[in-house]
Amino acid sequence: MNKVKLATLGIQHLLAMYAGAILVPLIIGGALKFDSTQLTYLVSIDIMMCGLATLLQVARGKVFGIGLPLVLGCTFTAVTPIIGIGTDFGLGAIYGAVIASGIIVVLISGVFGKLVKFFPPIVTGCVVTIIGVTLIPVAINNAGGGQGAPNFGSASNISLAFGTLIAIILLYRFTKGFVRSIAILIGLVLGTVAATFMGMVDFTPVKDAAWGQIVTPFYFSTPEFHVVPIITMTLVALVSLVESTGSYFALSEMTNTPIDDKALARGYRSEGLASIIGGIFNSFPYTAFSQNVGLMQLTGVKNRAVIFITGILLVSLGFLPKIAALTTIIPIPVLGGAMIAMFGMVISQGIKMLGTAIGESEGNAMIIACAIGMGLGVTVVPDIFKVLPETLRILTSNGIVAGSVTAIVLNIIFNMIPWRREKQVEVEHVQVNEEVKEANSKFTEKHA
Repeated sequence: MNKVKLATLGIQHLLAMYAGAILVPLIIGGALKFDSTQLTYLVSIDIMMCGLATLLQVARGKVFGIGLPLVLGCTFTAVTPIIGIGTDFGLGAIYGAVIASGIIVVLISGVFGKLVKFFPPIVTGCVVTIIGVTLIPVAINNAGGGQGAPNFGSASNISLAFGTLIAIILLYRFTKGFVRSIAILIGLVLGTVAATFMGMVDFTPVKDAAWGQIVTPFYFSTPEFHVVPIITMTLVALVSLVESTGSYFALSEMTNTPIDDKALARGYRSEGLASIIGGIFNSFPYTAFSQNVGLMQLTGVKNRAVIFITGILLVSLGFLPKIAALTTIIPIPVLGGAMIAMFGMVISQGIKMLGTAIGESEGNAMIIACAIGMGLGVTVVPDIFKVLPETLRILTSNGIVAGSVTAIVLNIIFNMIPWRREKQVEVEHVQVNEEVKEANSKFTEKHA
């Protein structure tokens, strides 16, 4: 494969993940009231760290790198927790939690395969669904122009938001292949162009942004370490590892590359290291992007060299704040329209996980009911457990943590502990089967 074709395919993968990559810093930065300069830096450093995380994973070393053509980016499951941590504990707590969760992932990478049994689809589906549902209010507020905006819900804001959403839906419905995979990116561009004609786009951040920059550790804040944020981000990291494992095995099959426990450990370790580096440079935790796995299925090209080029391009873009600034001029209503689709996809992914599990047993239906009910309830009414001791409030003050712990505990109770009654039913079932077999045998002998 010649260099031009490799570069073209690398750019294609970059475009496929670009919308997802830039939306995370735009949403988080907007929620935490970053100014245009801070937002430009946040987007550029995120893009750079996506590239670095991708290169760590594409490599195949003795300690790090699973050696599969994976593209990494910040997972949407981290958006709500990061905003919550930043609001309640400050910026330093975000980066301390990201670094700590990365260290924990590195430490447990060798044994995580054994811990996966505590995170079956019934648990991860509950967590992803809770996170997706709690993201929707962010999308709707942005569609109206941003919470507290003087023109909130104006005709111009609503038309832009839902015009962007309709464009994304039409592209997704009536196009195929690569164009369909970048429907959200195209929708953002079309929405921004429409907003420009409506006089709603300010190009000042692009004019003011430099052409180059020096990457600085701890740019926004020095890490601070608090128990609740660390638990929250560790749960997010573990759910992301479970999701990444699916991408590992999908690509293993697609590329005919067998992976064993050691390869999985290297993959987990790379994601942990990427989170540590992300926290140091005031960025985010990183995980495998499934949209790029889908793109490989569409194109049939599964070359590691292509993804290596994608990683190099992403790192290069991180040094160009002028490019990052282009993304910060996207009007809030346009972002809101795209968020409705993207966050809705997070919910649909959670429902998809739960769909296979809910039919397996009545107990799973109760797990879903209680976990999602607890997660959403604590999110809406966070002070309900304020009378509990501080040590217990660590698990009850955050909706995602409360819902996740509920799902994990109930899964153990319903699906992992062999209760005496269930054993008795199983014994009786076996005895009935043996009696039926014996009766059939006697009947056969009598009429032989």
